[in-house]
Amino acid sequence: MARSQTGQLLLTGVPGPELDAESGALYREIQPGGFILFGRNIKTPGQLRKLIDDLRGLSEIEPIITIDQEGGRVSRLRLIGSEPPNAQQLRDRGSIELIERHGAITARLLRLFGFNLDLCPVLDISFDDEADNSLRGRCYGRDVAETIRNAAAFNRTMREGGIASCGKHFPGYSRAPLDAHHELPVIPLTRAALDEHELAVFRHFIPAGKHPGAEPEAIDSMMVAHAQYPHLEPDGLPGSLSRRIITGLLREEFGFTGLVMTDDLDMGAILNHYSLEETIRLAIGAGNDLAMICHRVEALPEARKYLDRLPAADLDRALDSVARFKERLAPPEPFSEEEFRARDAEVQQLRVETLGPELASQRSPEDGKRSPVEIY
Repeated sequence: MARSQTGQLLLTGVPGPELDAESGALYREIQPGGFILFGRNIKTPGQLRKLIDDLRGLSEIEPIITIDQEGGRVSRLRLIGSEPPNAQQLRDRGSIELIERHGAITARLLRLFGFNLDLCPVLDISFDDEADNSLRGRCYGRDVAETIRNAAAFNRTMREGGIASCGKHFPGYSRAPLDAHHELPVIPLTRAALDEHELAVFRHFIPAGKHPGAEPEAIDSMMVAHAQYPHLEPDGLPGSLSRRIITGLLREEFGFTGLVMTDDLDMGAILNHYSLEETIRLAIGAGNDLAMICHRVEALPEARKYLDRLPAADLDRALDSVARFKERLAPPEPFSEEEFRARDAEVQQLRVETLGPELASQRSPEDGKRSPVEIY
């Protein structure tokens, strides 16, 4: 393991729509494993492709370039184009064919800009469509079977289109009573209750003992939730920092061999309770491969310093996992404004067929209670 490569274990945000000299110098020094883009990074189609090309250009190892492009309000590209229907709208429409098209269209759109990973599908079950925990509209099903059927259709066609997928939020976040963007929720479900519902969905997308790419419905990567599960982790650690949950349950018991990442470590659920040093030590020690820092870009040198202090065995494991994941990433497609408009028209047509012409003209409102937080 080369200590100079520890930046590969960081998935970082980008400050603005252009790569300024200061940020460029920082990224060249740190060499992050990947970049996650948000609304603050998106102004025009051409600008977005240039930003991604610039990020790739300064990276010595091909980077993960990712985004939250789910549908509805969690669709960053709606800032420059059409808004895809969300998971609940597709679920309620009851058409697998439309969900499959959503996956294929999403892949075509993301490949055009140079993205290689989409942070979806959400694999959480919606027990309450009005729950105030950031998942409103984002769940593909109201029970295990419906969630698996619909999420699998999206996941399969998006992966076939060359975009890697990420299941979230392991081990199940939908019964959280609070929004982890602001505070750490407690989910006091027994292991038996989780096995019957939440974990049954995640198990389906994990190819037992096989390479993540070996089965068409397999998830390429997994995002772990910021929530406490007292019956899984008696020491009170959130799932995203728990070795029992990530290594013991996800990796060893379920046999997941793909990439594992934390949810954003800049969310209140973590910031309110842990220092950056504790967070990095616990995250990688728990079995994560990527520590996600979406907003505190200035903290990257400090984060890498803490990574450099970790046991070599933990670093080697995570670096090997990141490297294996990157071997399967698809390269960008040639970009043109005309091609973007054509693919964006497919998004709008999907929206019309899902919602009908009248509702399709109404975009999802911004959630003022959470502004300026971007949900993911």
